[in-house]
Amino acid sequence: MTEPSERGDMPQPKRRVRRRDRHGRGMRGPLAPAHVPISKSRGERFDDLVLEAVDRLKPRWGAQLASVEFAVEEVPPVNELIDGPARLSSDPIPFGRADPASGGDPAAVVVYRRPLEARARDRDQLGTLVFDVVVEQVASLLGQTPETIDPGYDDRH
Repeated sequence: MTEPSERGDMPQPKRRVRRRDRHGRGMRGPLAPAHVPISKSRGERFDDLVLEAVDRLKPRWGAQLASVEFAVEEVPPVNELIDGPARLSSDPIPFGRADPASGGDPAAVVVYRRPLEARARDRDQLGTLVFDVVVEQVASLLGQTPETIDPGYDDRH
């Protein structure tokens, strides 16, 4: 397969488009389509659990949570690992924190991913733990008890 050159004097070989990798196993690509849950990273799946927990609270507490930002961090900062005021949990490693609005910053609830993943045995238990942490932090932020925020909280503890 040759084509005449631009000058028309000598045919030039046509370049082949590479269709396979050099080992002959095919081109690499995603293992699963983007819309399939397996294609999400562990962090993205955790973010989804936090959003699901917030969505479960919105029917009852939507007005109070409208201006609250929800975030996920990998691990708590070092200053939160030092003994401080009593927490709802007896665990020395916090699972989340609630920051009230100050100045121009809105109120925020932060959930720590790694401590919760280390504590959970499976995805179902992780979802329950994430929901409980969100309930506890929202309760702290609103000055309520977790049982007031989620009536089923007491049944799980």
